[in-house]
Amino acid sequence: MAINDIGTNPAATTATSSSQDTTALGRARLAENFDTFLSLLTTQLKNQDPLSPLDSNQFTQQIVQMTGVEQQLQTNDLLKKLVSNTGSGVSTAVSLIGKDVRAQSSDAALKDGKATWTYNLDREASDVKIDVLNSKGTVVRSIAPTDNKAGEHTFEWDGKSAAGTGLAEGTYSIKITAKDSQGSAVTNEVYADGLVTGVEQKDGATLLTINGTQVPWDQLISIRQPAATPAASTATDAAAKAAAAAAAAAAAASSNSNNADDKTSSPAAA
Repeated sequence: MAINDIGTNPAATTATSSSQDTTALGRARLAENFDTFLSLLTTQLKNQDPLSPLDSNQFTQQIVQMTGVEQQLQTNDLLKKLVSNTGSGVSTAVSLIGKDVRAQSSDAALKDGKATWTYNLDREASDVKIDVLNSKGTVVRSIAPTDNKAGEHTFEWDGKSAAGTGLAEGTYSIKITAKDSQGSAVTNEVYADGLVTGVEQKDGATLLTINGTQVPWDQLISIRQPAATPAASTATDAAAKAAAAAAAAAAAASSNSNNADDKTSSPAAA
């Protein structure tokens, strides 16, 4: 199922648009009023009567009113984020937990000495270089794979630097440089594949945790039901066999009981 198959809330979208329009209009009016207020205040200060200066209490009250309007606009911004979160389908995002997904992301978590990425080459390349970068954007390892045919590839990194030193666990990313035999760049894309284990709202954005890294909701490409694990399949088969054996035993016991009753009540047997 593609991400486009997930529904959105039209009412929430309309509410978000209305909130954005109202907030934008309010900010424009506040800016105009504030400029006018400063202009009038400056004019009053320049032309005030030294024997009857500007009332400081009135001046303070006007400042407080302007501040109150600004705070209200900030509150509108927070409400806009809340409506946006609701419209983006937070409840739908939560329903993705436990699902196998694919997202456009070059990030992967290094854990237990392993980090895995999936990348796609638009066409066959003659020269491919994969740079592994840490969270600061520094290249810690460069690898040249030998399988450079067109299509999907899996890159698994052992978590070691160019010097062979094991690096700390955390989030790493890769950068792929691919060229064909003519030296022209080959288009490539990097994906994050895995189970969704968490959902988080941060700065108005919905983030999904995939293989230990957070990926924005709007970068999802596909959603799939996770494949049954061998252990689960074995347990299911064992349970089915046990149930079948129990049913067979019960049928045999019932058959033996019926035969015994027939022999006891038969006049010919007596």
